Amino acid sequence: MRQSGKNYKRIVVKVGSSLFCLRDQLLDFGLIDNIASQISELIKDKKEVVLVSSGAIALGMSLLRITSRPKELSYLQAAAAIGQIELMNVYRRAFKEKELNCAQILLTWEDFSDRKRYLNAKNTLLTLLKLDTIPVINENDSVSTAEIKFGDNDRLSALVSSLIGADLLVILSDVDGLLEKDKKSVVKVVTEINAQVKNLACPTDKKTCVGGMVTKIEAAKIAVDSGIPCVIANGRKKDIILSIVSDDQASGTLFVPKGSITAKKRWIAFGTKTKASIVVDDGAKCALMDKKSLLSVGVAALSGNFETGDVVSVVDKQGNEFARGKTAVSSKQLDKIKGERFDKEIIHRDNIAIL
Repeated sequence: MRQSGKNYKRIVVKVGSSLFCLRDQLLDFGLIDNIASQISELIKDKKEVVLVSSGAIALGMSLLRITSRPKELSYLQAAAAIGQIELMNVYRRAFKEKELNCAQILLTWEDFSDRKRYLNAKNTLLTLLKLDTIPVINENDSVSTAEIKFGDNDRLSALVSSLIGADLLVILSDVDGLLEKDKKSVVKVVTEINAQVKNLACPTDKKTCVGGMVTKIEAAKIAVDSGIPCVIANGRKKDIILSIVSDDQASGTLFVPKGSITAKKRWIAFGTKTKASIVVDDGAKCALMDKKSLLSVGVAALSGNFETGDVVSVVDKQGNEFARGKTAVSSKQLDKIKGERFDKEIIHRDNIAIL
């Protein structure tokens, strides 16, 4: 039984380049106009919509007459810089016909990992939504390097959903959803993203894009762990966005959220890349899972360097990451007191997010 989406207020829609790029990376303008029309209807119904759109690199490739995705970073960045202008012009025209404004937002990992920039991005997006303006978000591919890239816009759409506290994430692609093992029928509802579900996914082989169903499931996991339902569906189906938002029998695959966590803990869990990890013993792991603070006596080892206030991975002795937390001490301090009793929490329970 699908959940009714009638109470969804704030919606993030992700559009993949595989959906609207035709042969030779040409745009399907009719499809973009259709998506704009559906979003316009949602705005009239007092919904708030954020659009995460791929396509800059594909469009840049088309304008440069490049048939295969460049492997050299500088060429990828150049293609993105050229294509991003064209992409926004297409959306601007489409929304202008609906008497709506849109705004360009380009993000990198640094905008998420730095808490001040994270909150600034959040405030900008929420203000745009108050102004009935559709933020069109893309990764800032023209300056992104391997160290600061999200890897794909599926992940970016999930992080944006978490950032603004969305009620629903809709990932549109050229497939009907997650396919069963027979590759003929669609999985309607996923209540837990486990190994069996992950095995149903397969990577993409398209030349213009990265991702595929693997990254869509990874994005869905970020969303549901943030308490946000996610639907993967075919963007070419008639009125698919409206159907998902309003109809509990909609097409696609619904990933059901586990519950909600606070905005601060969403940032700790998903908003930053960790550069270090703390290994804890079994007793400390049980305590953390029981919503208690991490004490120095439960720390078995640490890997990497961190300063007070950095977010680190918390792993068990088997190397499995099960939590992330904002530290109250530096790695230098912790290395001296690990395994011993100390009068200060290493990570306070309010700053720990269980994954």
